[in-house]
Amino acid sequence: MLDDLIRERLKKLEALKAVGVDPYPWAVKRTHEIGEARKDFTKLAKSGKKLSLVGRVWSVRDQGNVAFLDIKDESGSIQAVCKYDTTAKFDVWKKNLDRGDFVSVTGPLFKTKRGEESIDVREIGMVAKSVRPLPTEWYGLEETETRLRKRYLDLLLNPELREVFRKKDLFWETFRNYLKKEGFLEVEAPVLEATPGGAEAEPFKTHMNALDEDFYLRISLELPLKKLLVGGYEKVFEIGRIFRNEGIDKEHLQDYTQLEFYWAHHDYNDLMKLLEAMYKEVVKKTTGGLVTSWESEKINWGKKWGKVDYVEAFKKATGMDPLSASHEDLIKKARGLKLEPEKYAGKGRLIDLIFKKTVRPKLIEPVFLLDPPVEVEPLAKRHRKDPRRVERVQVMACGTELGKGFTELNDPQDQRVRFEEQMKLRAAGDKEAQQLDRDFLEALEYGMPPAAGFGVSERLFAVLMNKPVRETVIFPLMRKKEARP
Repeated sequence: MLDDLIRERLKKLEALKAVGVDPYPWAVKRTHEIGEARKDFTKLAKSGKKLSLVGRVWSVRDQGNVAFLDIKDESGSIQAVCKYDTTAKFDVWKKNLDRGDFVSVTGPLFKTKRGEESIDVREIGMVAKSVRPLPTEWYGLEETETRLRKRYLDLLLNPELREVFRKKDLFWETFRNYLKKEGFLEVEAPVLEATPGGAEAEPFKTHMNALDEDFYLRISLELPLKKLLVGGYEKVFEIGRIFRNEGIDKEHLQDYTQLEFYWAHHDYNDLMKLLEAMYKEVVKKTTGGLVTSWESEKINWGKKWGKVDYVEAFKKATGMDPLSASHEDLIKKARGLKLEPEKYAGKGRLIDLIFKKTVRPKLIEPVFLLDPPVEVEPLAKRHRKDPRRVERVQVMACGTELGKGFTELNDPQDQRVRFEEQMKLRAAGDKEAQQLDRDFLEALEYGMPPAAGFGVSERLFAVLMNKPVRETVIFPLMRKKEARP
């Protein structure tokens, strides 16, 4: 059936060529966008001037000596009225136009007897012939896998989805403008790294032929940005792609966009003040307000954010002190919660695993989660009042982490010890444990000022849209599928 429809359209394409119509011209004349023409319709119609509009044919209604086309571009839609006695090559176009074709229509604007704003078509030009029929609007693309794989059709058939990505642009633009207003410098760090670092994640590995060396796609933006603090910058940020070779679920992707910024001579207390104001501005500009929907909940981002002590919340939920619990105690607790920790999981990984099961799902309203055990976070500075903990802040809402920052660790000796502990976990089989980065340690040895650092990914945007994160990516990575010829 589909092959028959395609063959029929290919015949029409050849018929257009036979009468001198180029079905794929190099350029097209357009005097107005459709939305612009509709906005100034009365003035333009009164002038009687011919306009040239360009758009995709969304429907064709043949009524003998008159044909009605609904034409859409990104800005809007309009009815195009083609008539036997006034439209050039009327018979040719009537026989060979299809839903999905891109066309240009030229003529004056007018209103039909029913009062519909239209264009009286004197000339039609082919812009791009559609040889594959579009799915019908009423059937659409219902299967998620198909929608994501053929995202161009999903976008074409669902204006609401196109609006999501306009909001996503505004989301990142607001973060960018806020930081620039605060005096931060935007930079670009390398995507390929000799040693991946800045997060606990398994990296993707690649080979560079020119140098005959293996490299890794970055899993974080952190370490290069910290080197810039060593180099004399005091406020830096990057918004860029990072890559993590981990599982797919509603919160995780393998390649995604993340913002990280680093702020010399400040700590996580200063960070929290900036974050609350910045997040509220981002939420308001992205969604139009400070109350959003998430599953069955209403989330109020506008009220004062509370603070939750990581250790106390863990104690309350589990009856166990994560600071003094042994590795064996944590293994037993995890299994009691029907979790299956990896055999090589260290104390920090076990604490985090149990926390995510018992505490995190209950953190629905926006809060700051503070001061976990040092084993949980290899890159944060030890707490000034309790060296068993680190000065880390997480923005928590909707039962998940929506940003994480630290008072940054700038003691090269302490950092070396933390890296070495991570390397022991790697040797035991933990592919996500951090690698010892000698180049970064050398940079720290030259002296990095005290600093606050923070990162937030597009997971926040997905939560604001109340969608799984894959649904808020224009072209999510999909399993390979054999392509049709």
